[in-house]
Amino acid sequence: MSNATLLRDSKSNKAKKRPTIRDVAALAGVSKSLVSLVYSSPEVVSEHRRERVLEAAAKLGFSPNFLARSLAADSGTFVGILVADLHNPLFAEIVDYVRAELEARGQYGFMTSAMLPDVNGDQVLDRRTVNALIDLRPKSVLVVGSIPTIHELAALPENVQIVVASAIPKGLNRASSVRADDVLGMKLVIEHLVENGHKRIAHITAKEGNVAVARKAAYEAAMKEAGLEKYIAIEESDSHYERSGFDAATKLMEGKNPPTAITAYNDLLAIGAQEAVLGSSNKSIAIVGYDNTFLSQFKQISLSSVEPGNKAIAIKAAELLTSENLSTPKLGTTHLLKPNLIIRNSSKNKLATTKAKAK
Repeated sequence: MSNATLLRDSKSNKAKKRPTIRDVAALAGVSKSLVSLVYSSPEVVSEHRRERVLEAAAKLGFSPNFLARSLAADSGTFVGILVADLHNPLFAEIVDYVRAELEARGQYGFMTSAMLPDVNGDQVLDRRTVNALIDLRPKSVLVVGSIPTIHELAALPENVQIVVASAIPKGLNRASSVRADDVLGMKLVIEHLVENGHKRIAHITAKEGNVAVARKAAYEAAMKEAGLEKYIAIEESDSHYERSGFDAATKLMEGKNPPTAITAYNDLLAIGAQEAVLGSSNKSIAIVGYDNTFLSQFKQISLSSVEPGNKAIAIKAAELLTSENLSTPKLGTTHLLKPNLIIRNSSKNKLATTKAKAK
């Protein structure tokens, strides 16, 4: 191909303009404001007119620039979604459910990670990304999981609803939270293990996070309620991941009175504990996780776990995020949903009577 041809094609491409909302309106034979309504509030436009606009947009190859619209509008036009940990399958599941629910409500969700690894591999807050999301002026913000210094979201305008899913927004009173009732969830775990003959029931917690603190307290309360206060044993892990669960479980098993059952703050720690038990001389230790992620359902893992009701959490969060009653600043509300215990092979077997007699 000659240089002249390349130059001519280049000029031709430059001459092609991206179709605008005016072009769509002209082709559909409607006003520009109606086209805008189709993309911002489709429910208020008749089906016939909506189809005409969408058909014209498809012919022209038009797609709305939601960021430009949000910056130009008096209030935001999209829901911002900040995810605390992209490696946690629990959060991925909640985000999927939330985005599907927002789509069903004619709303757009823009997702990004709130964290990034530092030079030591530790997860720290990605302030540039968080600030960029704030600058784009979302109509509401969803935080999935626990992020440090969540109080920085106070920089958002007061009329922007903030909802936190599967976490506790300590330090940001204006945020609403939707999560499982961990007191009930841990009570279900301890009752199940006691019914199977266990008394020496230990708990692996994480060193950071308000939910980790809440679940640890719930474990202690459930043990006391079961009359097992003297058997309370808590091992703090360095992170929320499998390797830390392995290390914590190894320490518990090497202790003076090793547990016959181990509960964990989440499924990832519990799976790490399972690996430690499989490599030990006592492979009968019962393990129960929390969050009922898809990993727990694998046949090779078959982990008993607390199901927090992720779909119900997502639906409630989407309801709060799209509420029309956002103009009046108010304190956030807490919505605790009822969890269930899913029993699988990791804790199904009853402890032998001789072992049930704890020292």
